Amino acid sequence: MKTRIVKAGNVEFGGGNPFVLIAGPCVIEDRKSTIKIAGNLAKLTKRLGIPYVFKASYDKANRTSIGAFRGPGIDEGIEILREVKERFGVPILSDVHNQSEVELAGTVLDILQIPAFLCRQTDLVVSVAMTRKVVNVKKGQFLAPWDVGSIVKKIESTGNRKILLTERGASFGYNNLVTDFTSFEIMARTGCPVVYDVTHSVQQPGGLGDSTGGRSEFVPLLSRCGVAAGVDAVFMETHENPKKSPSDGPNMIALGRLEPLLVEMMKIDRIVKKLKD
Repeated sequence: MKTRIVKAGNVEFGGGNPFVLIAGPCVIEDRKSTIKIAGNLAKLTKRLGIPYVFKASYDKANRTSIGAFRGPGIDEGIEILREVKERFGVPILSDVHNQSEVELAGTVLDILQIPAFLCRQTDLVVSVAMTRKVVNVKKGQFLAPWDVGSIVKKIESTGNRKILLTERGASFGYNNLVTDFTSFEIMARTGCPVVYDVTHSVQQPGGLGDSTGGRSEFVPLLSRCGVAAGVDAVFMETHENPKKSPSDGPNMIALGRLEPLLVEMMKIDRIVKKLKD
């Protein structure tokens, strides 16, 4: 089932277009590392011909531990994201955690993301929708795929139909997530492009006691499966050295391993999209 086309900057999601890559570090660590990762990703995706959106969080409000690194905050973080956007000419995505952030975030972000645990917060969802920017809703780990229909209606009540829906795994017992691949088709029935957040789908929330664990070795397998299922975009968090990342390192894919995986995904995507024509 083809979804409608949603545009963010120079990138088109859905409508049978090739998959979009949404990628970057989990959180902004500092300006230098963020610019370096963004530049490497922009260069790689341009060479491969993959539509690309840069992602990094200016604040990770949902942390396991009170002492966990959260990022630089919105004021400094937005300026770093602005520089990425201007320097590399790519659309920018980041999380918005409360209504007070929406106005400033909307001055730079092309896609405002509703975090999974906040996807039912009506006032936040409506406030983000009213920016008229693209809204990416992370489906909560606690929701069934058909439950996103109510979230879509909240956003569309503002007149905004620029909506992306993201699958990031569902809770399956303690400290474990699984992906139900039927959810892609079910969410696509809303008409909204569907994103597969593959790196968060291999998380083990709270699995390390005071931090989140993960099984990054399964990222390539699930990435190929998601593209084979016909998703409109793939969301991956990446880092030059995931073991040194202050957030979500165990589930991220190393930047150096990304190119051969993307080449495989492109081949699969071409076959699947051709079959759907």
